[in-house]
Amino acid sequence: MAQFSALEKLGITFLAAILFTILINVLKFVYTYVVGPTMNKVDFKSKGKWALITGSTDGIGKEYAKELAARGCDIILVSRSMDKLKTTAEEIEKDFKVSTKIIQANFSDGEDIYDKIGREIADLEIGTLVNNVGVSYIYPEYFLDIPDWKQTLENMLKTNCVSVTRMTGLILPGMLKREKGVIINVGSGSSMIPSPLLTVYAATKAYVDKFTEGIEMEYNKKGIIVQCVMPGFVCSNMSGIRRSSFFAPTAKAFVKSAISLVGTTSRTTGYLPHALFLNAINTIHALTGRFGVWLVTRSMENSRRKALKKYKKQ
Repeated sequence: MAQFSALEKLGITFLAAILFTILINVLKFVYTYVVGPTMNKVDFKSKGKWALITGSTDGIGKEYAKELAARGCDIILVSRSMDKLKTTAEEIEKDFKVSTKIIQANFSDGEDIYDKIGREIADLEIGTLVNNVGVSYIYPEYFLDIPDWKQTLENMLKTNCVSVTRMTGLILPGMLKREKGVIINVGSGSSMIPSPLLTVYAATKAYVDKFTEGIEMEYNKKGIIVQCVMPGFVCSNMSGIRRSSFFAPTAKAFVKSAISLVGTTSRTTGYLPHALFLNAINTIHALTGRFGVWLVTRSMENSRRKALKKYKKQ
């Protein structure tokens, strides 16, 4: 029998640990994206008659509204543009034969909007809440150079942090009383990786992630399903991406994937290619340290330069 030196034994042990880690991650991905969605399908309509979606007239929010309507839920659309609200409501009623309710609200405004929303939904059985509304930078920028600095940051904090907190506070008591419900909070992959030139946006989305984690811990045993979705790039008005690709799907493709993971995982990118991309960024960062940060920073600076050229031409 071959005899191994202490160094060889250490090497074999290290290799076995790496292979075991890879195997565990592969099995985790297979369960999350293949097995889990089949075993843990959520009947959203059984959680409550209505589903409420904030930021629901464009992109990811609109697609969540459509997906939930396709599953038989009546839809409450909350957004700031009355014209878009009416158009989206008509489209959903026509395509899915469900009822809709529209509430105009600008989440960068003050506390009064939550009193208004509370009055509008007081008698409704809301089984699903999608906290999707959010605002980002106009373009990647250094913290002190963000245009209209004070107002932009106040709007971002109110829209990205306050809204998810207050809307959950409005809807959760009814779910708790019925001991069933689904809360989906839309964060961002930027909160999971180095995000220079998106510092405040990424920080607000880190709040969404941590807030969701705590709510899930406190109320999952009460029958409430809570999930934080942290996407990478998606074709939408917010991202400015117009052409879909493997790593930047359409909002429709993204939501179809993300909504299938409700009930399987409480913290997810929602889309397998996004998970692969974010893991790759974090692996590079872990292995190379400052080089990984430099790489991301250079990419963001290039995006910043292109955006500034575009704005100057306008």
